[in-house]
Amino acid sequence: MNALRQLLATDTAGDPMGRRGVWTGLRLRQISRLLRRLGLRVCPNTVRRLLRKLGYTLHANRKRLGAPCVERDRQFHYLQRQRRRFAQEHAPIISVDTKKRELVGRFKNSGQVWSREAIDVHDHDFPSLAQGVAIPYGVYDVQANRGCVTVGTSRNTPAFAAESIGRWWRRDGRERYPHATRLLILADSGGSNGANTNLWKHALQEKLADPFGLFVTVCHYPSGASKWNPIEHRLFSEISKHWAGQPLADYPTVLRLIRETRTTTGLTVSSSLDTKPYPTGIQLAPEQIGRLSLYRHNVLPRWNYTILPNTNRN
Repeated sequence: MNALRQLLATDTAGDPMGRRGVWTGLRLRQISRLLRRLGLRVCPNTVRRLLRKLGYTLHANRKRLGAPCVERDRQFHYLQRQRRRFAQEHAPIISVDTKKRELVGRFKNSGQVWSREAIDVHDHDFPSLAQGVAIPYGVYDVQANRGCVTVGTSRNTPAFAAESIGRWWRRDGRERYPHATRLLILADSGGSNGANTNLWKHALQEKLADPFGLFVTVCHYPSGASKWNPIEHRLFSEISKHWAGQPLADYPTVLRLIRETRTTTGLTVSSSLDTKPYPTGIQLAPEQIGRLSLYRHNVLPRWNYTILPNTNRN
């Protein structure tokens, strides 16, 4: 044991005095060979037992360090207040986000599926072998436990995100909430529906607030808190489990697998394909920014705002 302590002393990193974050880069067989040079014949399994007696165990990295955000807790409390307020008024509450971009074709899809034999797929994920890409933008109706996924084939842009929400409202939202004049959107802070892009706010004005006369309130989750966005664990995770192990061979297959997603708690999902091009690199003109009917809330205004319908449009 003393020989092992001496050996580890020259190859230990971390904080040995505080016994926190202490680790060695040596592997069991390496330690066994080094001890053999010292005249001690010890097999790797014995080395493992000795390491445990010294307080060493196998660990993976633990994600606990993060940039301090003093406003994080305040935003979560405000989000809860907004959700309660809209729910009490029977106003729609939706959670939105973009699922991971997928190659469409006979490519390996992680997971397993019951079958008589394995499904043959391409041995490499070369984009040149794909029919195209699938960009699923999801809208999850929190109160109805219903999802609506638009599969884009172009780019994940603010215009695509707002168009997907508009599709949900036209096909499902306004029928389910016929008297609603307000809509609450829960979104991440980045991506196509990011808090800091005017393109996202302009798209909501053009495709949702103005055409339907809706007061669109948006509350963003703080950076690094997307896992608390309801759509992640109530819709996207269920879609991933349902199509696990099944190649996304073509667009009809993608849409079918999304539509077939169900849960015992009553989740249902609709899907549609959007083949329109959504170019990137668009810049808003000053007059377009000036037409934004944007009201920023008093509480954390960079994360919380309302787009009002513009009644002065020509």
